[in-house]
Amino acid sequence: MSEHKLQIIDVKTLEDARNAIQKIGSDSHSINIMAPKMVSKVIKLENVVLQDAIIIKQDMLSIGGEVAVPKNTFELHKKTGDILVVGTFKQLNELVEKLDRHYPRLKKIAKELATVLKRVK
Repeated sequence: MSEHKLQIIDVKTLEDARNAIQKIGSDSHSINIMAPKMVSKVIKLENVVLQDAIIIKQDMLSIGGEVAVPKNTFELHKKTGDILVVGTFKQLNELVEKLDRHYPRLKKIAKELATVLKRVK
């Protein structure tokens, strides 16, 4: 018989994360550091140039996230496709910073991602 009560807590938003952290009595200065690490999101980007999708995937993998791309992306048969970017708020914000260092098309995606992330908080 287990001596610990375990439960899965449904944390869908940054506000949910902040509340859960605060509820267990964590240091209030730590809340905004920990909360973005607790919430994962999936963002669909449509009509992405597949060359860009490959770079986005590499950048996201380098920070522990994931990007689902169309099956034949690396063959570049098609010019564009839809992708799914998966990560925590912390990882997604890091991706924005990484993409903003690339060429103009990726800088535009970075700006669009940043806008979406600000709305979701």
